[in-house]
Order: sequence, then structure tokens, then C-alpha cells
Amino acid sequence: MNQYIGRPNSPWSSLLILLGLTLACSVGVQFIILLLGIFSDGGLAEVLQNEGSLSSFSNRPFFLYALLIASSFGTFLLPAFILQRLEPYFNYFPTENRKDGMAYVIAIALLFAFGPIMQLIGGANAQMTFPDSLKGVETWMRLQEDNMANLMESIVMVDQCELLFVNIIALAVVPAIAEEYYFRGSLMHIIQRLVKNYHITVWLSAIIFSAIHVQFFGFFPRMILGVFFGYMFVWTQNIWIPILAHFVNNATIAVVAFVYFHQGKTYADLQSYDSYSIFVYIGGFILTILLGIWFYKISKEKQANGERLEKNTSI
Repeated sequence: MNQYIGRPNSPWSSLLILLGLTLACSVGVQFIILLLGIFSDGGLAEVLQNEGSLSSFSNRPFFLYALLIASSFGTFLLPAFILQRLEPYFNYFPTENRKDGMAYVIAIALLFAFGPIMQLIGGANAQMTFPDSLKGVETWMRLQEDNMANLMESIVMVDQCELLFVNIIALAVVPAIAEEYYFRGSLMHIIQRLVKNYHITVWLSAIIFSAIHVQFFGFFPRMILGVFFGYMFVWTQNIWIPILAHFVNNATIAVVAFVYFHQGKTYADLQSYDSYSIFVYIGGFILTILLGIWFYKISKEKQANGERLEKNTSI
């Protein structure tokens, strides 16, 4: 039990602290890495020529990977850790029943069971169009998507096992830990203290989680992922379960990209959405429901003697 004696911060104070830490740490850490990249081996000329775009580093993978890792570390992981140190009276990163292997297995199975439906949602989201009055906004959004796609293509479409390993570290391990500690740990705890309804907490944090990636035509699939991760965390009170699910999701993309490259396929093939029989969608939906019920039951059984989220806002 935490022995801290004092008055805890209000949720609004915690939110302001977290946002301030996010801005300061993100700018500070990425600025240092960016400076190292710019002022070495002609990097400054490349950045100026490309008007400051990250594509400036597409042919300099070391600094591109360093910047990606620094972004996750500085924007998400470091602020979350500092907030926990500043507010020791809250448990932002609970790890109850962390040795319960079945919960981890079901969490991963849930992602794959929902996969066909996620493909359906992603395809619809990618084809979304705006009314004529907002065509300028749509054009800007698609330009941002294309820029991000070009950057990701240069990262994930690799032919060497060593680069695949680095991709798994930079795109799966680090983001999974950093983003889950931030969104499911710190942010969900603060939102729960504000709204006192864990369903609203899960969905609101998932919306923010998706919006922060600024990939508008992949917004809904990422939001649904955030909802999955949120309920996994709420039901188990174990931060490592959404971390593992997040890791598996991202690592799968890196591995599939590696396989596609060796098969002569392109990044466009990786981004395409598959269509399935209606029976596959129905079966996936039913399997997801059944796995979700099982996951919920075993999680609650493990917490039968513990404190509940609704009573202690211990997200």
C-alpha cells in the first residue's frame, strides 16, 4: 500500500502536468536527435532541400530510427514515468495477475478474431470522401497520408533480417510500451477521475489515441484498436496485456512487410484491404464476442478479492 501522506492533485491538475510534460519532453528529446542528424554528414542541406520533412532522413536509416524511437520515448514514455514520480499516490501502471498466461493468449486471439471486421472498417475508412465544401481539407489530409506512407515504405519494406529486427524494436516494442503507458496508463486514469465512467474513459482515450497519430484515413481502425486495448486494461488491471497486444499488432505489420518484400509485393499491397465472405465476417464477430466474454470472466475471477475500477478509479 502506498504510504504517501498529502493531498493528491485534482484530475485537471494532473492533466495539465501531463500535457506540459508531453510538450517539454517531446520537443526536447526530438530536438536533440534532430540536431545530431542535421549537423552530420550533410544532413542540414538535405533538411533544407526537403523543407524540414522527415523524408530528409530516408536514406540515413540510423537517424530515422533514432528519431522514431526518440519520438515514442519523449512524447509518451518519459512524460508518463515523470507523472508517476510526481504523483506517487496514484498507481498509473498496475500489474495485477501479470503471470496469468491465459489472459495474454486470449488478448492476442481477440485481435486476430476481429481481423476480418477490422479490414472491412479500414477499407471503408480509406475510401471516405468529404463534401465539396471540404475538398480542401480532404486534399490536405490525403497529402499527409501520402507523406506518411512514403516514409513508412522506406522503413518497413526491407529484405534483411537485421533490419526486420530493428523495425520490430522501433515500430513495435518501443511504441507498444510507450503508448500504452501513456494512453492506457496515465491518460485513462486521469479521464476516469474526471468522468467516473470507465466506458466513456475507454472510448475517449481511444479517440485521442487514434487522433494523435494524424492518419485520418486510418482513424477508425486505430480507434477500435484503442478500444480493445482499453477494455483489456480495465478488465485485467494489468498494463502488460495491452502492451503485448499492441506489440503483436505492430510486429505483425513489420513481419508481413518483410515477407511481402521477398514476394515482390509493394507497400501498396501491404496497405490494401482484403475482402472476405459474409460468413467470415459473421464468424469473426461471433468468435470475438465469445472470446471477449471469456476474457472478461477470467479477468474478473482473478480480481474477485481485489479492488474494482468503478470503486477506486485505479486505472
